[in-house]
Parts: sequence; structure tokens; C-alpha cells
Amino acid sequence: MTLDEAIASIKTCAGQMDARYGKTVFDEWAVISLVENKARVLAYIGPRNDEFLHSFAKDLGTLRAELFNGSYGIGDFEFARHGIGTGFESFLVLGNGLYLICNNTRETMDAIAKNPKWLGAQVPFAELSDKMRGNPLVVSGDNTKFFKKN
Repeated sequence: MTLDEAIASIKTCAGQMDARYGKTVFDEWAVISLVENKARVLAYIGPRNDEFLHSFAKDLGTLRAELFNGSYGIGDFEFARHGIGTGFESFLVLGNGLYLICNNTRETMDAIAKNPKWLGAQVPFAELSDKMRGNPLVVSGDNTKFFKKN
């Protein structure tokens, strides 16, 4: 899958999750590369265009150990129940060294999960996970994209 195809799939997933949940689940979505231990933002949607990468290490919070332990395969994901503010709530492995970071900058994952609509909102996320497992993201070049949620 190309970066453009991944972005389109992520936008679709975000829209479906929000529709099922009844409001925005994650207001921040970022495709990042951690190839060669260097964090690079390949695509970003959210309220923190300028500060996202700057505060990346701090915002990883409890997901840091999970992200860097290497036991996750393409399509695997993890949620952090207690991410607060800009602390990331989730990641999804998109390809080798490529990840989708999801975050709600206003609510914790714990608060999101208390809403009974959360179960249904997870379906598009799981479908995105399966899609990535079958067709991983492959990136070439040094593209960086910033896009707005439709």
C-alpha cells in the first residue's frame, strides 16, 4: 500500500469510527516512521501540526515500551487506557517501522471506552488493522503530508 492509499484508508476509518461513536474518537492521527531509530512524521491530521513531532517522545507515555519492544507485527495494535491530554492513546503497525498513532487530545482512552458506543466504533479500526495486515504500507522517498479531516 502506498502512503496515499493508507491516508485514504485512515480517513475512511476515522469517519466511520466517529459516525458509530456519535462524536470524534481520535482528533489526532499520524503516520510515523521509526526506521533507523529516527522518528519522522509522514502524514498528520490534528490540532498540533507544529508541535506534534517536538513533543513526540513525551507523548508516547505508556505506549513507549510497547512500541519499541518489537513484538508487534503488521496490523497489530495497542491502546493505552490512561493517556491524558496529548499523551497518545493508540498505535497500529502499518508496515516495517511504520506506525499509525491515534490520540484524543481532550479525553482519555478510559473515558472513551466507558461510552457504550465504543464497542461499535472499534469495528472500523479492526477492519483497518486487517487491511494493513493484508497490504502493508511501504514508503519510499521523504514524503511528508499534512491533511485535514473531511
